[in-house]
Amino acid sequence: MRKRGQIKHINYFFNIVVSKSRITRIFYIEYRKIILILNLKANILMKGILIFFSLLTIGFNSLAQDYSFKIAKLKYNGGGDWYANKTSLPNLIDFCNRQLNMNIHPEEDIVEVGSNALFSYPFVHMTGHGNVVFTNQEAENLRNYLVSGGFLHIDDNYGLDKFIRVEMKKVFPELEFIELPFTHPIYHQKFDFKNGLPKIHEHDNKPPQGFGIIYEGRLVCFYTYESDLGNGWEDQVIYNDPEAIRQKALQMGANIISYACTNF
Repeated sequence: MRKRGQIKHINYFFNIVVSKSRITRIFYIEYRKIILILNLKANILMKGILIFFSLLTIGFNSLAQDYSFKIAKLKYNGGGDWYANKTSLPNLIDFCNRQLNMNIHPEEDIVEVGSNALFSYPFVHMTGHGNVVFTNQEAENLRNYLVSGGFLHIDDNYGLDKFIRVEMKKVFPELEFIELPFTHPIYHQKFDFKNGLPKIHEHDNKPPQGFGIIYEGRLVCFYTYESDLGNGWEDQVIYNDPEAIRQKALQMGANIISYACTNF
């Protein structure tokens, strides 16, 4: 059984000692990955912390030249185009590295829903237009990833909604997507979105909405609907969006990654 109080004390300690410099951000992300991989079991977590501090002896100069972590795009079955928006994540990564002084590897990985490799990524992005199917094993694996500290961002690229809601019910049958209020911290990281998600592309003349799955008080999945953030992250020549619109999309995407990497 997880010892939530013990974990909260550890997280509080790290919130105090970790500054916003690039070097300490590397160690912070490495600490988070340790928690994720070890599935937040308190007895093993202490070993993870010892490993974390042992990294300090490796040397600041060598670590500073490495990327601190990678993010991934989720590959799923069912026939939907999980591979959509090929330039979106590289552009978002570049924006985060420049604007937030992050040190994310410039290329995203591809990870399957049922793979153990899922636990290697603090942030996973999912998109597409069509059908999604999770097997029971995949749903269980995704749940374990999310309750262990992982974060899933789902971006409806138009047409995903009726499929993803059914499949996420397999992952969290006891929970519902709830619309997040505009006061939620995910809208107020470095960039302030007082009215919630920006509208990037029009489809059904509906307002953009941000939904979340909250597990034991933590936002584990953020679902952006009728916004089309991923299209806004794409190379400008693909959709010819005005630069101001692209910047809004990138800023909101940066907020999501920033939130995911500092709240677990």
